Amino acid sequence: MSIRRSLPLAARFMCRLPAVIVLAWATAATACPLCNEAARRMVTVGQQLDAADRAVVGVPVGAGNQFRVVKVVKGNDGVGAVITDSVAGLDASAPTRCNPCLLVHNPVAPQWIALGTMRVEHADWLRQLAATYLVRGDRPLEVWPRSVQPSSTLSEAGWRQRLVLVLPYLENSDALVAQIAWEELARAPYATMDMVRSRIDAKTVEGWLNDPKVVSRHAAYTLVLGFVGGPADATRLEDRMETAWKSHDATNLAAMIGADLELRGPSRVGWVEAIYFADRARTMPEIEAALLALKVHGEANRTVPRERVIKAYRAFIRERPPMAGFVAQQLADWDHWDATTEYTALLASGAVKDPASHLAVVNYLQRAAAAKAALR
Repeated sequence: MSIRRSLPLAARFMCRLPAVIVLAWATAATACPLCNEAARRMVTVGQQLDAADRAVVGVPVGAGNQFRVVKVVKGNDGVGAVITDSVAGLDASAPTRCNPCLLVHNPVAPQWIALGTMRVEHADWLRQLAATYLVRGDRPLEVWPRSVQPSSTLSEAGWRQRLVLVLPYLENSDALVAQIAWEELARAPYATMDMVRSRIDAKTVEGWLNDPKVVSRHAAYTLVLGFVGGPADATRLEDRMETAWKSHDATNLAAMIGADLELRGPSRVGWVEAIYFADRARTMPEIEAALLALKVHGEANRTVPRERVIKAYRAFIRERPPMAGFVAQQLADWDHWDATTEYTALLASGAVKDPASHLAVVNYLQRAAAAKAALR
């Protein structure tokens, strides 16, 4: 049976993380990308640029392990100066291949690091990118596991400026530029992702999603489609989701569910409840993907109201008592204490057997008691 025709349509959003235990995905971190190669890396090129006190574009001189500065991105190095310090990250067999080369220096590191070939004309773009790190404003709400990547210190305003800068460079012909642009898109907080609207054409995004050469970037581009697509894009996305549902394929599933919610609206949440929560044939990665997509929408509290996500979480507790702890910490973080009776009954019945899930439920009840006591 067609899952698209069997249930009412309507909903919109994000990108899938690998299967993780209850407390891991509920813990905080910054980036939105639910999921992709950039999120799995400990440090991206953009993060290295943010942390650097000096960054330049240089050309090799001599044997190739020394560089003459041709453009300055960060710091006080002069154009024409020669970097004589050792440089890590070069291919010893052919060091001159990084020409021109993007070099960064971290104040706590003993040497420079070569990040890859970077054409000189992109140095000004990198300088603007680095400047967004200093933009003042509120820090975005942390929503991703700290074990996935370090928390960013960019303000929300800084992130919005950075997204505007990187969007035109997605899939740029310069490989390192394209990598930087995609990584920054992939780790941007979800609350700032609305900046893609009117700045990227949906046909361009669909082209990337149909390109097997950039398959590792599809999760982030699926997320973008949720903001820039229309009814036809939603239909194609739902076709992909139906194929994934039939084969139990959880690859980029959180991104697809999230984008579908962003495109269709809150009424689509009922579809998630029926197809993923109530269907006993669903696998753990599929369930986690659905929960993660809803979590991000609940944090944003925009396209899909948080109250609707909480209602879905309560339905999840009823449908899958042994997994009830999966949503306990998030409910607590949102100060929703109405699940106390259900969680108490589940612990008394022994329904929650997984130690991590059990701990999450106990923690919820303790926080609920503390919140109640604080009101007295």
